[in-house]
Amino acid sequence: MMPLGCAAVEQLTSVEATREVQPALRAFVEIDDGEDSAALAAARDADRRRAAGEESPLLGLPIAVKDDVDSAGHVTGWGGRAFDRPAPADGELVAALHRAGLVPIGRTALPELAAFGVTDSARYGVTRNPLALGRTPGGSSGGSAAAVAAGVVPIATASDGAGSIRIPAACCGLPGFKPTHGTMPSSGGWWGLSTQGCLTRDLGLAADYLDAIGDFPSSLRGALRSGPGLLRVGVAVDPLPLAPPLPLEEHVAGAVRLVADALAAAGHRVRPVRIRPDRAQAAALGVTTRILRGLHDAAATADHPELLEDRLRDLARAGSLVPPAAARAAVRHGRRWGARLLDELGVDVLLTPTMRGPAPRVDRWGGPAHGTRRNGVATLTSMGRFYAHTPLFNHTGQPAVTLPVDTGAGLPRAVQLVAAREQDALLMSLAGQVTAALGTSAVSHR
Repeated sequence: MMPLGCAAVEQLTSVEATREVQPALRAFVEIDDGEDSAALAAARDADRRRAAGEESPLLGLPIAVKDDVDSAGHVTGWGGRAFDRPAPADGELVAALHRAGLVPIGRTALPELAAFGVTDSARYGVTRNPLALGRTPGGSSGGSAAAVAAGVVPIATASDGAGSIRIPAACCGLPGFKPTHGTMPSSGGWWGLSTQGCLTRDLGLAADYLDAIGDFPSSLRGALRSGPGLLRVGVAVDPLPLAPPLPLEEHVAGAVRLVADALAAAGHRVRPVRIRPDRAQAAALGVTTRILRGLHDAAATADHPELLEDRLRDLARAGSLVPPAAARAAVRHGRRWGARLLDELGVDVLLTPTMRGPAPRVDRWGGPAHGTRRNGVATLTSMGRFYAHTPLFNHTGQPAVTLPVDTGAGLPRAVQLVAAREQDALLMSLAGQVTAALGTSAVSHR
């Protein structure tokens, strides 16, 4: 056996940590271990590349991969029982991970077909938040968020179709950056609502990953080292009207005020703004159209559709009523409005809450993992009342980042910053400025 180098040791350590926390968190659906594992082979290859003089902040770094992208020889299970065919080859994203020298150590849990804002399923049970085991890590990238927040891996892949990077990040006290749509490989699900990204404990590593895997006009890591200039910042606390919203919890409102005050102290022009109700209603219709038709289309690809959870079959049936032409029209609407939304408001950046409160309890919406049956459309509608701030920016394709804020309330609350399309570097720079001003790396997790 060849001696274990730095990357191989890191891989083994991450696998051991995964085994240790897995019974409590259920963050993973598969762990790649053993003497002949692909993860160990990738780690040894990274050691060889480093010994040959290659330098990269990602080389040899263990990474968890959400179970929604193809990896050769592995089943892309989408969190359920309806898919069972191993992928014949790596998908675009996994191929890019290998080129960057990252070491995938396992696949993380998600709700079936990435449909919900909590991570649980009939097949894998309930994934829990390492900050508070009675709380959800959010969804759909909940397994990735739990693994990173627990310190098992420094980074995990995540995808975001209606908030699925930003919601888990907010639940677990992490930063979560959703890039401009079209910049990352293996993106485009749900009629273009979904984009790939990552979850990390700090923005610097997220910037390194996005720079290495994505395609951006300028370096995001470089943006973190420079100031964003003075910006017009609009504060919008009204959510997208997917359903009548829940009241905004006082600590979330306090988090928004803290960040608004920090931005004003940095010299930015900060003022409240409000999206026109007719514009918001049209966007809500567009989001709903794309999600429902997207879930119908995804369910149609299942190897065993009869094994889909009841709540997924509910959503697939509802999606069958959405004509493809309506979904195409919704895509066009999102692109057009996304190009002018901030100009209409007269701002460069938006500041909003991320969720209406802290991480919900794991059983808040029931489901098969909790032994309950609830209609899928009703479940998604109820979640829309709580997670109403994130889906708009999937519809418009704009970059958005969520940041944790310590309000002294125990679990962290979170705010969201949004920039114009292709202004990812500006957004990363501003996020770094806010993080430095608030010291959010020291968020209390009592």
